[in-house]
Amino acid sequence: MKNIVLIVALLAFSVGNTQAFKGKGDTKFQVGANFQDGATGINVSYDYGLGENISIGLSSTYALDIDDGLDADFEDRFDLKARFNANLGSVINIDENFDFYPGLNLSLKNFGGHVGARYFFSEGFGIYTEATFPLAKYSNDNTEIGYYLHNQFALNIGACFNL
Repeated sequence: MKNIVLIVALLAFSVGNTQAFKGKGDTKFQVGANFQDGATGINVSYDYGLGENISIGLSSTYALDIDDGLDADFEDRFDLKARFNANLGSVINIDENFDFYPGLNLSLKNFGGHVGARYFFSEGFGIYTEATFPLAKYSNDNTEIGYYLHNQFALNIGACFNL
Protein backbone atom coordinates (compact mmCIF):
# COMPACT_ATOMS: atom_id res chain seq x y z
CA MET A 1 0.00 0.00 0.00
CA LYS A 2 2.84 2.41 0.83
CA ASN A 3 4.40 1.74 -2.57
CA ILE A 4 1.14 2.54 -4.37
CA VAL A 5 0.81 5.86 -2.51
CA LEU A 6 4.42 6.71 -3.33
CA ILE A 7 3.96 5.91 -7.04
CA VAL A 8 0.76 7.99 -7.25
CA ALA A 9 2.47 10.91 -5.51
CA LEU A 10 5.47 10.77 -7.84
CA LEU A 11 3.22 10.64 -10.90
CA ALA A 12 1.19 13.58 -9.66
CA PHE A 13 4.34 15.67 -9.24
CA SER A 14 5.91 14.62 -12.53
CA VAL A 15 2.84 14.67 -14.80
CA GLY A 16 1.64 18.14 -13.82
CA ASN A 17 2.49 20.65 -16.50
CA THR A 18 0.93 23.85 -15.36
CA GLN A 19 1.87 27.28 -14.16
CA ALA A 20 0.85 28.41 -10.67
CA PHE A 21 0.12 32.04 -11.61
CA LYS A 22 -0.35 33.04 -15.23
CA GLY A 23 -0.76 36.79 -14.79
CA LYS A 24 -3.50 39.06 -16.10
CA GLY A 25 -6.92 37.39 -16.10
CA ASP A 26 -5.81 34.38 -14.04
CA THR A 27 -8.36 33.32 -11.42
CA LYS A 28 -7.85 31.16 -8.34
CA PHE A 29 -10.32 29.80 -5.78
CA GLN A 30 -9.11 28.38 -2.47
CA VAL A 31 -10.97 26.59 0.30
CA GLY A 32 -9.43 25.25 3.46
CA ALA A 33 -9.24 24.99 7.22
CA ASN A 34 -8.43 27.96 9.45
CA PHE A 35 -6.42 27.39 12.64
CA GLN A 36 -5.95 30.03 15.34
CA ASP A 37 -5.81 30.38 19.08
CA GLY A 38 -9.28 29.78 20.53
CA ALA A 39 -11.00 28.62 17.33
CA THR A 40 -10.85 26.62 14.14
CA GLY A 41 -12.91 27.35 11.08
CA ILE A 42 -13.16 27.52 7.33
CA ASN A 43 -11.43 29.90 4.94
CA VAL A 44 -12.35 30.66 1.32
CA SER A 45 -10.60 33.07 -1.02
CA TYR A 46 -10.74 34.22 -4.63
CA ASP A 47 -7.91 35.96 -6.51
CA TYR A 48 -7.98 37.67 -9.91
CA GLY A 49 -4.77 38.52 -11.80
CA LEU A 50 -4.36 42.17 -12.80
CA GLY A 51 -0.85 41.89 -14.20
CA GLU A 52 2.15 39.61 -14.55
CA ASN A 53 2.73 39.43 -10.77
CA ILE A 54 -0.22 41.29 -9.21
CA SER A 55 -3.62 40.01 -8.12
CA ILE A 56 -6.55 41.26 -6.06
CA GLY A 57 -9.34 39.33 -4.44
CA LEU A 58 -11.57 38.52 -1.50
CA SER A 59 -11.07 36.22 1.45
CA SER A 60 -13.50 35.17 4.15
CA THR A 61 -13.12 33.23 7.37
CA TYR A 62 -15.81 31.77 9.59
CA ALA A 63 -14.95 30.36 13.03
CA LEU A 64 -16.78 27.05 13.50
CA ASP A 65 -15.32 25.51 16.65
CA ILE A 66 -14.77 28.06 19.41
CA ASP A 67 -13.18 27.23 22.77
CA ASP A 68 -15.46 26.81 25.77
CA GLY A 69 -16.09 30.05 27.59
CA LEU A 70 -16.23 32.12 24.40
CA ASP A 71 -19.73 33.02 23.29
CA ALA A 72 -19.82 34.31 19.70
CA ASP A 73 -22.62 35.44 17.42
CA PHE A 74 -22.48 35.24 13.60
CA GLU A 75 -20.90 38.70 13.23
CA ASP A 76 -18.19 37.74 15.74
CA ARG A 77 -17.36 34.51 13.88
CA PHE A 78 -17.36 36.01 10.34
CA ASP A 79 -14.72 38.18 8.68
CA LEU A 80 -14.46 39.40 5.07
CA LYS A 81 -11.23 40.77 3.57
CA ALA A 82 -10.29 42.59 0.37
CA ARG A 83 -6.79 41.47 -0.55
CA PHE A 84 -3.82 42.43 -2.70
CA ASN A 85 -1.12 39.87 -3.63
CA ALA A 86 2.34 40.10 -5.14
CA ASN A 87 2.63 36.72 -6.91
CA LEU A 88 6.36 35.99 -6.88
CA GLY A 89 6.50 32.42 -8.17
CA SER A 90 7.93 33.44 -11.53
CA VAL A 91 10.36 35.87 -9.87
CA ILE A 92 11.94 33.38 -7.44
CA ASN A 93 11.64 30.62 -10.09
CA ILE A 94 11.60 27.53 -7.84
CA ASP A 95 9.14 25.56 -9.97
CA GLU A 96 6.54 26.72 -12.50
CA ASN A 97 3.86 24.93 -10.45
CA PHE A 98 4.79 26.88 -7.29
CA ASP A 99 3.61 30.38 -6.34
CA PHE A 100 4.72 32.41 -3.34
CA TYR A 101 2.53 35.43 -2.57
CA PRO A 102 2.92 38.01 0.18
CA GLY A 103 0.14 40.55 0.42
CA LEU A 104 -2.01 42.99 2.34
CA ASN A 105 -5.66 42.81 3.30
CA LEU A 106 -8.33 45.19 4.56
CA SER A 107 -11.02 43.40 6.53
CA LEU A 108 -14.14 44.13 8.54
CA LYS A 109 -12.05 43.55 11.71
CA ASN A 110 -8.55 44.91 10.92
CA PHE A 111 -5.86 45.83 8.44
CA GLY A 112 -3.36 43.02 8.02
CA GLY A 113 -0.95 41.04 5.97
CA HIS A 114 -0.60 37.53 4.70
CA VAL A 115 2.09 35.28 3.30
CA GLY A 116 1.09 32.26 1.28
CA ALA A 117 2.29 29.55 -1.03
CA ARG A 118 0.49 27.24 -3.41
CA TYR A 119 1.55 24.29 -5.50
CA PHE A 120 -0.44 22.92 -8.44
CA PHE A 121 -0.36 19.19 -9.19
CA SER A 122 -2.36 19.61 -12.40
CA GLU A 123 -3.83 22.41 -14.53
CA GLY A 124 -6.80 22.81 -12.19
CA PHE A 125 -5.89 21.49 -8.73
CA GLY A 126 -3.32 22.28 -6.06
CA ILE A 127 -2.78 22.90 -2.37
CA TYR A 128 -2.10 26.09 -0.46
CA THR A 129 -1.01 27.31 2.93
CA GLU A 130 -1.31 30.88 4.11
CA ALA A 131 -0.41 32.71 7.31
CA THR A 132 -2.38 35.85 8.20
CA PHE A 133 -1.59 38.48 10.82
CA PRO A 134 -3.02 41.86 11.88
CA LEU A 135 -1.00 45.03 11.36
CA ALA A 136 -3.59 47.48 12.74
CA LYS A 137 -6.62 46.58 14.85
CA TYR A 138 -9.84 48.58 14.62
CA SER A 139 -10.48 48.09 18.31
CA ASN A 140 -8.33 47.35 21.34
CA ASP A 141 -11.38 46.43 23.44
CA ASN A 142 -10.38 42.98 24.70
CA THR A 143 -13.94 42.35 25.95
CA GLU A 144 -15.14 41.94 22.34
CA ILE A 145 -15.09 38.31 21.14
CA GLY A 146 -14.16 39.45 17.61
CA TYR A 147 -11.01 40.98 19.11
CA TYR A 148 -9.85 37.49 20.06
CA LEU A 149 -11.00 35.66 16.94
CA HIS A 150 -9.76 37.93 14.15
CA ASN A 151 -6.88 39.95 15.59
CA GLN A 152 -4.24 37.27 15.87
CA PHE A 153 -1.95 35.08 13.83
CA ALA A 154 -3.88 32.42 11.89
CA LEU A 155 -2.90 29.61 9.56
CA ASN A 156 -4.98 28.44 6.58
CA ILE A 157 -4.35 25.21 4.68
CA GLY A 158 -6.39 23.58 1.95
CA ALA A 159 -7.07 23.08 -1.76
CA CYS A 160 -6.81 25.61 -4.58
CA PHE A 161 -8.39 25.54 -8.01
CA ASN A 162 -7.83 27.34 -11.32
CA LEU A 163 -11.09 28.74 -12.61
